[in-house]
Amino acid sequence: MSTSSAPDTGNDTTDGTSIGTYVYGITAATHPALPSFAEELRGVGDPPRTVRVLTAGTLAAIVSDAPEKLRPKRKDLLAHQHVLEEAGGAGCVLPMRFGSVAPDDDAVTSVLTERAEHYEERLQALDGNVEYNVKASHEEEAVLHRVLAENPEIRAFTEANRQAGGGSYDDRVRLGEMVVSAVKAREAEDAVEVRQALEPSAVAVSVGAESTGWLANVSFLVARDSAEVFLTATEQLRKARPYLELRVHGPLPPYSFVEPGPGEPAGSPAGGLGAGADQSRTWD
Repeated sequence: MSTSSAPDTGNDTTDGTSIGTYVYGITAATHPALPSFAEELRGVGDPPRTVRVLTAGTLAAIVSDAPEKLRPKRKDLLAHQHVLEEAGGAGCVLPMRFGSVAPDDDAVTSVLTERAEHYEERLQALDGNVEYNVKASHEEEAVLHRVLAENPEIRAFTEANRQAGGGSYDDRVRLGEMVVSAVKAREAEDAVEVRQALEPSAVAVSVGAESTGWLANVSFLVARDSAEVFLTATEQLRKARPYLELRVHGPLPPYSFVEPGPGEPAGSPAGGLGAGADQSRTWD
């Protein structure tokens, strides 16, 4: 193990509340900006911890002492993001999720050594790429109109209820169930369409965890110099499908494409660091 760019290689802080080593990201030991990190960057915590670098062979980890009782507060989330943005501006960095903590520096360098082949492959694969996360939902009134337009059975039943003064309780329940079923079917179809419409402009795709309120939660790995092409595709999708509400977040560090296991393809759902993934991780 070796530590560069900082004299304090342990985990003691000025207020004595460090609980380990906080990991921001992994990069190549030849990253051109590494020597300046300790002088220029401050990380999470109150007071903000000094950012430093641990090296192991061809790899380096961007770290700081981990503060006690770290919570995903705005200040610390922004500090984590700032470190990654500054580091990523000068070279490829594999971003770790907020809250990635190792017991100590030795644990970090051990992981770098044990998984060197994997991290080296990821650095090569992700170099020059950024992540865009796209969440899609339905604009309620618009999708109801679309469902009615596509489903003559629902239209006929709606009209029959109207002519019957609203219909019986059972009829209203049945109509509601028909509409819910049709909307769910439309959600499934539109989730596929969102991915198919944007995938040609991306290098890889990672489907995020399902969450209430979204019909699609997909992260796209996009070449940095092709970002405008991808964003144009999202705008074209918005115009073509006005009943869809799209929320596009990016460019982001490629969180969703860092951690496929040795036997999994990059961008597989098991890669698991999409926008809906758990934001804490412990190295052990």
